[in-house]
Amino acid sequence: MTNIKTDDQLVTNFLDRAVENVYPSKEAFGTAMKSGKQLTAYLGIDPTGPSLHLGHAIAMKKLRQLQELGHKVILLIGDFTAMIGDPTDKATARKKLTREQVLENCKNYREQAAKILDMDGSQTGNPVDMKYNSEWLGKMSFADVVELASHFTVQQMLERDMFRRRMSWRSVCPRCKKENLLSAEVQQTVTDEHGNKVVLSSIDDLTWQCKECGNKYTTETANEIHSPRPVFVHEFLYPLMQGYDSVAMDVDVEVGGNDQTFNMLAGRELMKDLKQKEKFVLTAKLLADPDGKKMGKSEGNMITLDDAPDQMFGKVMSWTDGMIADGFELCTDVPGEEIDAMVEKMEEGENPVAFKRLLAKEIVAAWHSAEAAERAEQDFDRLFKKHEAPDEMPEFTVDLKRHKLIDLLVLSGLAPSKSDARRQIEQGAVKVDGQSVDDPEAETEMVNAYLILQKGKRYFAKIILKS
Repeated sequence: MTNIKTDDQLVTNFLDRAVENVYPSKEAFGTAMKSGKQLTAYLGIDPTGPSLHLGHAIAMKKLRQLQELGHKVILLIGDFTAMIGDPTDKATARKKLTREQVLENCKNYREQAAKILDMDGSQTGNPVDMKYNSEWLGKMSFADVVELASHFTVQQMLERDMFRRRMSWRSVCPRCKKENLLSAEVQQTVTDEHGNKVVLSSIDDLTWQCKECGNKYTTETANEIHSPRPVFVHEFLYPLMQGYDSVAMDVDVEVGGNDQTFNMLAGRELMKDLKQKEKFVLTAKLLADPDGKKMGKSEGNMITLDDAPDQMFGKVMSWTDGMIADGFELCTDVPGEEIDAMVEKMEEGENPVAFKRLLAKEIVAAWHSAEAAERAEQDFDRLFKKHEAPDEMPEFTVDLKRHKLIDLLVLSGLAPSKSDARRQIEQGAVKVDGQSVDDPEAETEMVNAYLILQKGKRYFAKIILKS
């Protein structure tokens, strides 16, 4: 039987680093961890993209710590829930995925997760149990879903912040740039001449008061105004499904990002109702800038676990200075006292760039090697100081000499789609062998054994003609 480690310092270190909240409390969870009982903990990941990213890694590091302490850990792939899509903090409903898309996305997840978790137990003697929630959610009848829904009220669902945001008028304060919501009470629904329901509002004459800074402003002077957007019934069902995952697996602990708090607490309620059992919820901190903006695809700074060393290094260097301390805490194993010392030096006026470089090297070394981190730093300097292409870059082989530039950008991964490739070309962000190309219909011809594609300042790919 696996030995459960209950040392006070180990438990304290686990609960203190990278943890945002614990429900019902850190003290209660700490007591359970020190009891000697083997707990069952899980992390759920919806395969909405082909690569796990650094945000997943933060929560997986907490799961790995529980694994090393001797607790049973489960990595749950949300192959069923991914087809519906969690709204999280999005302003609109997520696009639903097909079963085929979901399976394609998660086909390499086990290999990627093994960069953090001891999947086969060879290092810890405590292997990871990998599950898929289609095993139980795919078998539920409509009657089962109705029964599950009876454990929640509409009012509970409307407590979720993004639902309230979508259903309300929103404005952005011109002073502090924070968002404010208009309560539904001042909105009125009427029927137009075509019989359609229309929401009217007195926002044109409204005076807003910012909840953040107290500033009063009018609709006319607001930085932004956003009208209400629909919330679909299937989005209400997502927290139920994620909550039922806990019941189906009969877990003691759920680990996840802080943005998943609502869904994880739904599972806690279901465990109480259906299993008469306590479930602990541990929310990991999110890596974000001082304004609360998370890493993401739209910001261009999302680091995937499959990124090449130079890509990782360059993306970290694009982070704001306010992300440096959290980056060390959440993404590295640098001791807390060393992080505190770096923060103190930056507060005293020392240039943050040196610490950001160290952070970039730590992250690259963690996912690749110390040697790869050194090369990535050298490539970064060559690229940004000397404006030269790096010595190493991803390579792709083609059979034909002539290709559409759009196709090569997609093939090389420099663009996720043809539409994105077209946009990048039109914006002047693409070069072929150092020459800018702005014609989206352009074709390339391989006159040499290879050519170099470049997107923006730091993304390169070598296209090699098969001999």
